[in-house]
Amino acid sequence: MSSDEDDNLNNAMFQEPDDYFQPEEPYTHTDYTLLSGQKLRLRLVGHNPLWGHYLWNGSQVLSTYLQQHAPTLAHGKTILELGAGAGLPSLVAAILGAQKVVVTDYPDAELIDNLAQNIATCSLLPQPATTVAAEGYLWGSSTESVLAHLPLSHQRFDVLLLADLLFNHSCHNALVSTIVHTLARTADARALVFFTPYRPWLLEKDMAFFDLCRDKGLEVDKVVEEVMEKVMFEKDEGDELLRRTVFGYEVRWKDLIETRP
Repeated sequence: MSSDEDDNLNNAMFQEPDDYFQPEEPYTHTDYTLLSGQKLRLRLVGHNPLWGHYLWNGSQVLSTYLQQHAPTLAHGKTILELGAGAGLPSLVAAILGAQKVVVTDYPDAELIDNLAQNIATCSLLPQPATTVAAEGYLWGSSTESVLAHLPLSHQRFDVLLLADLLFNHSCHNALVSTIVHTLARTADARALVFFTPYRPWLLEKDMAFFDLCRDKGLEVDKVVEEVMEKVMFEKDEGDELLRRTVFGYEVRWKDLIETRP
C-alpha cells in the first residue's frame, strides 16, 4: 500500500499477479468486540494478493455503525456485502437480526472458503446460520447469482456494504454498476461506503467514486468520520491523520429521497 501511484495495481486488480502462487502461509485469527461486549472471532487467510489477509479499519467502523443503527440498517433487512474479506460487517448484520445476508468477495477459492468458515464457526449467529450465504462475485458482472439468494418478496437488497474498496480506482465503474443493479428502488434502501485514504495523495481519486454515483442518480451523504488509534500500514507515507481516519458515506436513490412524504 505504500507504493507511488499504484495504478498498475488497480489495473491488474482482477488478474492473477506474478507472485500469486506463493507457498501457503498459515491462517491467523483476530477478535472484534461488539458494543454488547461479546467477542467475535474471525479467521483471516494467511496471505492473499487481493488483501484478504487484513481486518480493515473501514470494516470495523462500518460494523460499529451497523450496531448503532440496527433498527434501520439490520433488523429484518436483506443485505449484500461486496469485497468482504473476512466478512465482519456481514456477520454483525446477521447477528443483529438481518433477514438475509449475502457476503461476497472476488471468486478466489481460498477467500470464499474462509468466508464460509467464519460463518460456520460464528457462535453468535442464529443456528443453523441459514440467513448468511457466501459467494464469489466479480464486481460489475451479472448480479443474477447474488440476487437469487433473496426471499421471493424481494427483487433487490435493502442495504449494501462496501468497506475499504475505494483504493481500487480502476474498479469504481464496476462497483457503481453493481450498486445500481442490486440496490432496492425504495426510499429506505442505501449503500454504506466506508473507507480510509491509506494513500492520502490519492484521496481525490478515492472520492471520484462518489461522482460516479451521482452521475447514476444517487445521493451521497457523509455520515461518519472516525479517527482510529493507529494507522494500518506503518511504513506508508503521507498525512498520518488521514491514514488513521475512516470516512463513512450513505448512498441512496436521489429521486426517491426527494419524493418521500
